[in-house]
Amino acid sequence: MQLLLALISAGYAIGAAFGWGSQELAEIMGDFGLSAAALLAAVSCYSYARAIDSRERPAWLLFAFSSLMGACGNAIWGWYEVVLGEPMPKPSLADFAFLCFAPPAIVGLLVLAKRPVTRAGWVCLALDSWLIGGSLLTLSWSLALANAARTAQSGAPGSVPRAAFSLAYPLLDIALVSMVLVLHFRRSEVNRSAVNTAIAALALTVLSDALFTSPLLSAGYQSGQLLDAGWFAGSLLLAYAPWGARRLAAGPGAPGRPPADPDRPVSRPITGSLPALTPYLAAAVCTLGILYNVVDGRKVDRVVVFTGCTVVLALVIRQGIMLLDNIALTHELAQKENHFRSLVQGSSDVIMIAAPTGTLRYVSPAAAGVYGREAEELVGTELATLIHPHDLGRVVHEVRRFLAAPPAEEPTTRIECRFKSGSGEWLNVESTVNRHQGGLILNSRDVTERVRLQAQLQHSAEHDPLTDLPNRALFTRRVRQALTGRRAGDHSTAVLFIDLDGFKAVNDTIGHQAGDELLIEAARRLQDSVRAGDTAARLGGDEFAALIIGDGSRDRSAREYQVHEIADRLRTTLSRPYRIGGREVRVAASIGVAFADPGITPSDLMRNADLAMYRAKAGGKDRVELYAPQMQAEIVRRVELAGRMRSARQEGEFAVLHQPVVSLETGEVTAVAAQPRWRSPQGILFTPAEFLRVAEYGEGPAGGPVGGPVAPSGPAAGPVRAAELGGRLLEEAVSQAAERHRAGHDVPVAVRIGARRLLERAVPPASVEALLKRHGLPPGSLVIEVAESDTAVPYEELERRLAALRRLGVLIALDCFGSGYAGIGALRRLPADILKLDRGLVEGVVESARLRKITAGLLRIANDLGMQSVADGVDLPEQAMALRAMGCSHGQGAAFSGPLDEYRLRRALVRGTFQVPGGAVQPALAGGSSGGSMAIRRGSHNETPVPPT
Repeated sequence: MQLLLALISAGYAIGAAFGWGSQELAEIMGDFGLSAAALLAAVSCYSYARAIDSRERPAWLLFAFSSLMGACGNAIWGWYEVVLGEPMPKPSLADFAFLCFAPPAIVGLLVLAKRPVTRAGWVCLALDSWLIGGSLLTLSWSLALANAARTAQSGAPGSVPRAAFSLAYPLLDIALVSMVLVLHFRRSEVNRSAVNTAIAALALTVLSDALFTSPLLSAGYQSGQLLDAGWFAGSLLLAYAPWGARRLAAGPGAPGRPPADPDRPVSRPITGSLPALTPYLAAAVCTLGILYNVVDGRKVDRVVVFTGCTVVLALVIRQGIMLLDNIALTHELAQKENHFRSLVQGSSDVIMIAAPTGTLRYVSPAAAGVYGREAEELVGTELATLIHPHDLGRVVHEVRRFLAAPPAEEPTTRIECRFKSGSGEWLNVESTVNRHQGGLILNSRDVTERVRLQAQLQHSAEHDPLTDLPNRALFTRRVRQALTGRRAGDHSTAVLFIDLDGFKAVNDTIGHQAGDELLIEAARRLQDSVRAGDTAARLGGDEFAALIIGDGSRDRSAREYQVHEIADRLRTTLSRPYRIGGREVRVAASIGVAFADPGITPSDLMRNADLAMYRAKAGGKDRVELYAPQMQAEIVRRVELAGRMRSARQEGEFAVLHQPVVSLETGEVTAVAAQPRWRSPQGILFTPAEFLRVAEYGEGPAGGPVGGPVAPSGPAAGPVRAAELGGRLLEEAVSQAAERHRAGHDVPVAVRIGARRLLERAVPPASVEALLKRHGLPPGSLVIEVAESDTAVPYEELERRLAALRRLGVLIALDCFGSGYAGIGALRRLPADILKLDRGLVEGVVESARLRKITAGLLRIANDLGMQSVADGVDLPEQAMALRAMGCSHGQGAAFSGPLDEYRLRRALVRGTFQVPGGAVQPALAGGSSGGSMAIRRGSHNETPVPPT
């Protein structure tokens, strides 16, 4: 568009320069050509005014009207010259149209001007306009207008109208030029490109008018001459202004235009000073014009003198206004400076200004309170000398990157480093950095306490609060670093998992406070025993871990020996007696070791160490176990067996068998002992000692069924809880005993329940009473056998529970008596009706004289206390005879019968008695299930081997 505009204007100028080839064509192009160009400008401005909706609309409407007047004037001129072929009369309608061109344009420029906000601004705008207009009037009057005025005074016919029109043209042009010059520096910021183009178009038109009214050109002017090219180009430029300039509209959001730099000055110094210099330049031109006439010996016209005086007066008034304005601005600036100085000096942050070289030019007074150094002392100091050497490289890199980044994209940045204080300490300082004249402004604050708090929070998140050792999260990260860092290829790295055996008993016997003290001491010993580069951690509870960093050795056997020595030393150290609260406490340590094999992940390595630790516990505790791949296979087998047990529970494959308890005097069946069994789909019966290995709780004392929890069986413990099995055993045993009772077999049933199980809320005396009532079984027909070897059970609570059960009529038996260390204490404190000897005493009662004396003593105590006695595990006739001779009243074992199903049990109860050994005696009945006889081995709780899975 711009190129097309230039080509058309240049073509018109070339045609005008060569006279268009003929006088007739020159008159047509000089009259109707100018009229068409002006009409195009009028239509363009009018269309643009209708398309916009802002305060600019009146200005463009006025520009359209001004151009329309120009088009009418040229059309009338062409009517006379081209159509009528007559000379243009003076004055005419064309003169009236041309006179109407300037006023609308002047008003339009006023609309586009930046409106002053104060009265003084409006006065200065008027004064500036008069200063420029008066100066132009002085020059014009001196050069040409004075002659026109003298012609009007001559009194010749028609001279007055012609002189008036001769004066009106330049005077309006002077006013228009004044507004153009003034408003060029006061134009609005809205759509500046369009406004600038319009001002340029009007300036070109006024310049052509000025040349037309000059004495040198006005006398010999003819249409189509080169002067018309100025009016033609001005009209085309005004037509182009609103539409072509729209695409070039300036603004920060214009597409493809780079964003403004906030630190760059809004205007250049020279451009910014021109508005202030323009009135003075105009006054200087006016003065020089007067001086020129005086020096040249010409008579100075009164109009020139009057205009010059008014210009000087306006300049004086304007200077006074500017002086008052400057005083007000100076006062306001001083107030703002004091305000901001107070803000800077009163701020708790330290504000520093650094030169591009890094030298501090200004430091706020807050430096004395923050850094302990006076601001004057820091001014002139190199900033790099105050930053910690370890942080300096990072700070320099960040500053260089920030200064190279575009200011619009990154106006500020944040730097955190250590800053040297007056006392020599290093403070943690956070600074917000801004650009300032090639240098930097730093707004800094002391964040030392925040950094310390963050470090404390980080430490708390990664360390155990009790022992201050790394916790599981930090230990896992250290293991990952050891496997993926520069030691990734070192397969001699090892992980140790450590568990304190017997710690639970410490908590239960002497309290949790003592347990915490023991853990703290154990953690200290562990931390002191590992090497400097290794990591000791507490994973939770009484479980610890250690990461032993490898030395790059490729000899696996040597490395295993070395790590085994380290683990054994740790085991010995942790197993030494602890002095807690004036008491000596002993615990042992089971340690599992796993090595970082090629391609192993951190989770797999820690899992392997955990499996090895559980193998160490299962192997007898207080030992070190190295991980072997078959451990994982064993876990898989246990998981499969646990899955089978889940389905067994859902399919009802658990059964309750009963073993008769026989009087050693008469052979009469006086009771039956309930025992759980698991019948697999293959028809194999598994004893509790076999299927509870994969349950969450292991087997109880003496390998019998349990009702309370003992040590976990390992990480692969299944979902089948022994407590749940014990509850089902009690429910099933009472139910079957009630059915036998209704059938006429009034034989008590004995159910073994662990001491811990009795203390649970799920088995209160009221629930046992409700169970008996629900099934209709007399309380005297239920015997609860309590294992007495668990020293961690609080006897006070257990005594209250047993006493409540006895008040209901339930019989109490001390089961497995003689197998533990608390037998006498239990016998002394717990209320019991029956004393049941442990099978370990019964097995050796014939061969060992020592065991015979111990057993005989225990039986005498039971008889003296009025308690019945039952020997468990009577498998041989010799054992039955020996026990009867010692005073034992009842026996239970393979010498009489094995565990029986309900059908065989009722047959035995109908029979009523078993043959009591008095010589060569055979068992009265070989127990079995409804599906056939069971293989009986030595011992009352014969275990069938678990088939391979």
